[in-house]
Amino acid sequence: MTDQAVDTDGVKLSEDTSAEGQFLGRARELKELRADIERAGLDTIAGRKAPRARVLLIAGKPGSGRSALAGELVRQVADRYDHGVLRARLSEPDGTPVPTERTARELLTALELPTPAGASEDDLSDILRAALADRRALLLLDDAADAEQVDALLPDTPDCLVVAVSGGPLTGIADVRPCTLGGLDTKSALELLTRYTGAVRITVDPLAAEGLVEVCRAQPAALTLAGGWLAARPQAAVADLAKHLHAESDEGTALSRVFRLVYGSLPSPAARILRLLSLAPAGLVDPQTASALAGCSVNGARATLDDFVTAGLLRALDSPLPQYEVPGCLHPLLHALAETQDRPAELQLARARMLERTVRLLQSCRAITETDSPQAKEKLLGMPSSLRFPNPRAAADWLRVRQPALLASARLAVADGELDTLARRLMSQLVRAMVAHFGTQAAAPELYGIHSLVLDVAERRNLPREQAAALLNLADLDAQTGRTTEALARYRAALDAGREANDPYATGRAMESVGCAHQELGDYDRAADWFGRALAQRLARDERAEAARLYGRIAAAHTYAGRYGEALRNWRAAVAGYRKNGDVPAQARALSELARVQEYAGRPEESLLTCHEAVEWARRAEDVRLQAALQLRLADTLDRLGDPASAALHRGTAERMLGEELQEGDPAPESLEHDANACEIRSTSAED
Repeated sequence: MTDQAVDTDGVKLSEDTSAEGQFLGRARELKELRADIERAGLDTIAGRKAPRARVLLIAGKPGSGRSALAGELVRQVADRYDHGVLRARLSEPDGTPVPTERTARELLTALELPTPAGASEDDLSDILRAALADRRALLLLDDAADAEQVDALLPDTPDCLVVAVSGGPLTGIADVRPCTLGGLDTKSALELLTRYTGAVRITVDPLAAEGLVEVCRAQPAALTLAGGWLAARPQAAVADLAKHLHAESDEGTALSRVFRLVYGSLPSPAARILRLLSLAPAGLVDPQTASALAGCSVNGARATLDDFVTAGLLRALDSPLPQYEVPGCLHPLLHALAETQDRPAELQLARARMLERTVRLLQSCRAITETDSPQAKEKLLGMPSSLRFPNPRAAADWLRVRQPALLASARLAVADGELDTLARRLMSQLVRAMVAHFGTQAAAPELYGIHSLVLDVAERRNLPREQAAALLNLADLDAQTGRTTEALARYRAALDAGREANDPYATGRAMESVGCAHQELGDYDRAADWFGRALAQRLARDERAEAARLYGRIAAAHTYAGRYGEALRNWRAAVAGYRKNGDVPAQARALSELARVQEYAGRPEESLLTCHEAVEWARRAEDVRLQAALQLRLADTLDRLGDPASAALHRGTAERMLGEELQEGDPAPESLEHDANACEIRSTSAED
């Protein structure tokens, strides 16, 4: 039995976790686990309905095959759960617990449910529980660090089953059913070796084979490495390997002894690559990552990675692109080797090369979408062929497959603290690439995390301009998800940072956004005041287009407050500003809003004249939708003035303009003032 049965690349919705016939041994454990599923729980025995999902625990040391056993159990019982299998890994390769917020978000994404950007851990856990309340699903939670991680994700329904994998007990979770693993039975261990060596080498010396199993403690990971070593040396005897390992029997675990032997037999370049794989983000490796870490060619790196898979040192993931995973049981051994055999400066240089390669790949990934930009085409042609994507779809596929590793790269780069310039460039390019391929709304949950990291670096390095940009982006996402109070606090902080940086863009945007937040909260007086402050700055800088738009903002706030005189004055100023700027579409929209406020103010005749003027400007702007909306407004006004015949003519005109679209119920816009604050994503760094 090997540990490769379970995909630990993030979270995946799946019907299958391992291929039948690849799993070895553990018949007794599987039988007991399946019996535990059927066995009545403590609540049932007490006559109460079970309030939560049943939890089965598979406990064992890394390398014991605990994940493979969990995967096989899930494969055998998955057909009982109509809504499939949800899988998550709860620890990073270095043992750091994964935040529950991230796991819950990934599980919701696997369920194809929305995940509000910036939502708290408790909110996401509640959303996940609500989503699973009416589902019959199976959760496989691999590598749990503690009971709290599992408890936060438990569905509140007995129709779901949770299979948790951990190194020890999950104290605190009621009615958990533990299964503690030791080594494989001898027959299964020998069969595992046979898969690598062939039957002859085992049968000609069964005692030596059994001795090898014994020195490996029948641990699947150790046996896998031993089998790979023998497979690469057809002339080596099983007895020789067993004797060599017996000689080191007092030094470390069975896995560490076999690993030292395998590592010591590698050529120096391959050994260096293997050590440096401990730096791979989230333990996920592709040829580009390995190439950058080691400073070798991409083709050479891929060949070496494939050799590592054959030797049992890596797992090849089921992925549309070449992608590998460092086994969790080997990560601490690789990390220790890197710390002792490579100088700190060499490791830092390897990290820098990896981040630089990632930045360039993200640049290429984004540039391939800019087909109309000569500068982007020129930049692409200047890149090596190994960094270029053949088309936008290939770039999007790469970005989607590598997204867990890319996000992990950003987190690790920020945590490192010594490569902040590269970290800033990486996050800037990651934001741009995700927006280009997925769109701001679809990528909002991930963007929120990236902007939080940008803010961390900006505060650490005292970079007020970038701090202001990050705060604006986070506040925009807060506002979009209904957290207006939180958004307001961040907009104010962005204003302070913008003033410190002497950044007129940030200060202007922040003041306007503070006004928008107050308007959303129903405080129209403060909204108008903050819009007025932003207007004063725009006028001082002679930014006429922005000033005209802000007149409209002020007018809208006064309209909401019922101060129609002030609203009319500001809409007229907006119309005049757009006219001076030659912005015909904006002038038509502003006239439309002016007519609407005139009608609110009880001036239908003036509203009728303004509407006719707006229709003419909308016609010049060739805005059919706006013309149709204005025709409907004219019809409503004429109805109120007692002229139903003319009103019917205008409605007919609107219907002819929009055709079937309007008849099917697609409403004309009620407010035609352009919202300039729709989630604007700024670059976190000016460097490309």
